[in-house]
Amino acid sequence: MGSISIPDPGESIQTPSFDEFQRQTSLMTSCTLLWKELSDHFTSLEQSLLKKSDAIKDKIKTLDTETKVSLSSLEERETTIENSVSIALRNVEAAVQAAAAAVGTSECDDGEDNPEVDDSEGLLLRLKSYCVKMDSLGFWGFVASRKKEMDLMRAQVPLALAVCADPARFVLEAISEVFPVDKRAVCMNDLSWACVLILESLIPVMVDPILGNSRVLVTPSVKKSAKEIAEMWKESLDQRGGIENVKAPDVHTFFQHLVTFGIVKDEDLDLYRKLVVGSAWRKQMPKLAVSLGLGDQMPDMIEELISRGQQVDAVHFTHEVGLVDRFPPVCLLKAFLKDAKKAATSILEDPNNSSRAVHLAARKEISALKAVIKCIEEYKLESEFPPENLKKRLEQLEKIKIEKKRPAAVGPANKRTRASNVGHMPPAKAGRITTAYVSSFPAPPTFVRSPSHTQYPTYSVPSPMYVHGTRSPPANHPYAAYSPESAPLSPPLSYPGTPPMNYPGYGGYGNGMAPAYQQAYYR
Repeated sequence: MGSISIPDPGESIQTPSFDEFQRQTSLMTSCTLLWKELSDHFTSLEQSLLKKSDAIKDKIKTLDTETKVSLSSLEERETTIENSVSIALRNVEAAVQAAAAAVGTSECDDGEDNPEVDDSEGLLLRLKSYCVKMDSLGFWGFVASRKKEMDLMRAQVPLALAVCADPARFVLEAISEVFPVDKRAVCMNDLSWACVLILESLIPVMVDPILGNSRVLVTPSVKKSAKEIAEMWKESLDQRGGIENVKAPDVHTFFQHLVTFGIVKDEDLDLYRKLVVGSAWRKQMPKLAVSLGLGDQMPDMIEELISRGQQVDAVHFTHEVGLVDRFPPVCLLKAFLKDAKKAATSILEDPNNSSRAVHLAARKEISALKAVIKCIEEYKLESEFPPENLKKRLEQLEKIKIEKKRPAAVGPANKRTRASNVGHMPPAKAGRITTAYVSSFPAPPTFVRSPSHTQYPTYSVPSPMYVHGTRSPPANHPYAAYSPESAPLSPPLSYPGTPPMNYPGYGGYGNGMAPAYQQAYYR
């Protein structure tokens, strides 16, 4: 049997210290916290993986749906292309027959080369006659000469292009007179508006009769020619002044050409963006920007327009792409007016514009007010930005502008009124020899009197503080007034009631004749 050892009373029993107990407690707490941290970390990783897995599943489902839609669309396009081509061929055959009939009756029409077109029906018949005969040059000349009837032409040109055997090629030949390079010997006027009108009118003509806008019926040869024309325009960009200086109508024509024939290139999006920002003031530019595939870049483009001080143009872009909440239009319009006011003030303070400072500043503010009022009315912002005060200010500036153009009223000093008593009349404008009037015309010649001539008494006239005929207003002229009427006028000049008795006629001068005054001095 084992024996139980009995501790020796002389031996001391070692008890654990408090520090050791506290160390072990701290170690357990650290292990517990580390375990919790690791557990939370793994839980977070698991949730993140689950979310990513769900997102991938959703993307797969979306891709599957898009793939099915694309496949069904391709199948529909494949099945309908035969019918669309047959419809197009029937239209071409009808156009050819109409052209043959027109050729047979062309001799009868030669006697009436330029009949009067006084209504929409006559306009349509004339346009159709050019299209049926495929007379692209005659068609171009007729359209280019009808700018005043642009709205009517926009409605009739698509109907006329529909009777062409090959409307796409017909349009390319028609606008080739000025696009991509102007071939006219003398460029008297800009005809970009006619190019844009014809290109816009071609879009409804080329749409697929079955699928609509999703497919444009353009032959490969025509599309190739359209691409070559676009490349030629880009190559001539340096001759047009570069991206920064190219004319906005030319840019508009180029963009409409790309959209009409569906030849937009993704690698040229940066070029498109620069051209859009440079011509952002054109009304159609926001829609063209979206059609060119710049919808994703719209926020950056709007911020660029705001930084350039084109807040009104930025408002048009925001409404086109639905970014009104991100870029509030009222704030943009108020900032535009504030910038215009600063610009007008800087014009007034510029010493180089002292002669026309008030006129230039008023014109700057008038232009800004008109743009803002038009924008408010177009987008129905009256409740957020009432235009009444703006209209009153505009009327005030317009009134001041009209008064500024009126000639100064002729005072009594400019009239030669004969004295009531008997006596010789003094020479005309004799009083102008004094310096009381600051004239913009050259000073009159100096007259040398005969030694035998008796000196006349001098009639002095107090100098005016500010005369209406001076070139510049006084330095303290307030900008808000915009009116020269606030400046005091000089007292009217007048001759004494009775001229001196020893005042001779016109024979008292050294040469015995009246002085030869300059004609401009009397104006």
